[in-house]
Amino acid sequence: MTTEFAALRRSIDQLRQSVAGVRDAFGDAPEVRRLLNDLERLEIDAGELATATPRPAHVPDVVVVPDTPLDPSLWSDADDEGIGGYHGARS
Repeated sequence: MTTEFAALRRSIDQLRQSVAGVRDAFGDAPEVRRLLNDLERLEIDAGELATATPRPAHVPDVVVVPDTPLDPSLWSDADDEGIGGYHGARS
C-alpha cells in the first residue's frame, strides 16, 4: 500500500471514530445517517482506488501568446470601453 493510501486509511479510521461520537450524541438523526452513508462511500471508493491502475495526469496544452504588437486594423471599428465609446475619427 502506498503512503497516500495509508494516510487515506488513517483519515477514514479517524473519521469513523468521529462519526461514531456524533451518532452517540445525536442518535439516528437523518444527518447522522447521511454521514454514515458518506463514510461508507469513502470506504468503497478508497478500496476501489487501491486496486485501480493510476492514469497519468493530464497536462494542459501550453498556448504561447506572442508579445508582438497586434494589427491595429483588428480594432478599427471597436468602441473604447469605459468612456462611452469613441465617436470621432481615429488618427
